[in-house]
Amino acid sequence: MASRRLATSSADARNEALLVAADLLERESDAVLRANAGDVASAEADGADATSLDRLRLTAGRVAGMAEGLRALAALPDPVGEVTEGWTRPNGLKVERVRVPLGVVGIIYENRPNVTSDAGGLCLKSGNAALLRGSHSAHASNAAVCLRLRAGLAKAGLPEDAVCLVADTSHDAAVAFMQLDEYLDCLIPRGGPSLLDTVRANATVPTVVDGAGNCHVYVDSAADLGMAESIVANAKLSRPGVCNAAESVLVHAAVASSFLPRMRSALPGVRLLGDEAARKVLPDVEPATPDDFATEFLGLTMTVAVVDGLEAAIDHITRFGSGHSEAIVTGDLAAARRFVDEVDAAAVLVNASTRFVDGEQLGLGAEIGISTQKLHARGPMGLRDLTSVKFVVTGSGQVRT
Repeated sequence: MASRRLATSSADARNEALLVAADLLERESDAVLRANAGDVASAEADGADATSLDRLRLTAGRVAGMAEGLRALAALPDPVGEVTEGWTRPNGLKVERVRVPLGVVGIIYENRPNVTSDAGGLCLKSGNAALLRGSHSAHASNAAVCLRLRAGLAKAGLPEDAVCLVADTSHDAAVAFMQLDEYLDCLIPRGGPSLLDTVRANATVPTVVDGAGNCHVYVDSAADLGMAESIVANAKLSRPGVCNAAESVLVHAAVASSFLPRMRSALPGVRLLGDEAARKVLPDVEPATPDDFATEFLGLTMTVAVVDGLEAAIDHITRFGSGHSEAIVTGDLAAARRFVDEVDAAAVLVNASTRFVDGEQLGLGAEIGISTQKLHARGPMGLRDLTSVKFVVTGSGQVRT
């Protein structure tokens, strides 16, 4: 089987496959972009919104970025075979915990062709076979990227079928994919609430949830307001359609009157929805409902609330947050420590944009997703999160009495 051969392959062979695939993506980028242009045209004709089109569209720069991501993966240490800990028992038994691949990893994702490269590359590097199931809207793009990954495997003497793309993009096929217990060791969904709800309702394969990102920035009374303005603008505007973009700003009442007007000026084109206190400062802002505060907009809409203090901010995040990424802007060390200790999220940031919650930005290389659950993996999932461990016990004839 392809997964067994890949799991026992050398790190050099897997790295060669990644480097060849990266070269092919760059050298044959015109073919990849032609396939993507067809997908984009079809999506536009079907009435796809701007956020969906942005996620779907590839450019020469994005293809080059995918290639660089594969090269960066090749340069990372190999996690397979790493001894995480070891000890010797009084009877002389040597006990070690060793990293091993998960096996066959299924990735089900929506219209983001870069996921094909990232997920396929991460699985390849970590010794896992990858079964990829993308969306109908991106199928030609995904197939073009997958073709280069498979060619890299073949060039390195590894089985091409270690990376496969499911051809059937129907809903029924997606549900069947989630139930391939006999073939998949792990399922990782990457997409919006509809996909995640379908996975929760139907999946029988063990799942690591790449969850929604209803992320907050809390501007404390002790914040440097210039810093806060810059962080909020970056967290929302640098790429609004991704899961680590901020969807809500909480502002301490003591600085609301001075901060909110400058924040609005720093967010051109963003539709703001505010609570009653925020609307007293910004009367033209639309009223926000509880459902608005719980929404991952993935676009140029943002909620704003004025809170009485740190505890109220934490309570708001606890009620409405999705457990993804939460940030505080403050010059008060005690407030920062309490925020870090009490906010329950995969990532908590102090005086930094939520957009940094990303595998590459945090030094992990590419990521296969950002887990918002607590078992096995949490936060950006890099190479080590695509491995498990097994005990290796070495003796010299010991028997148990």
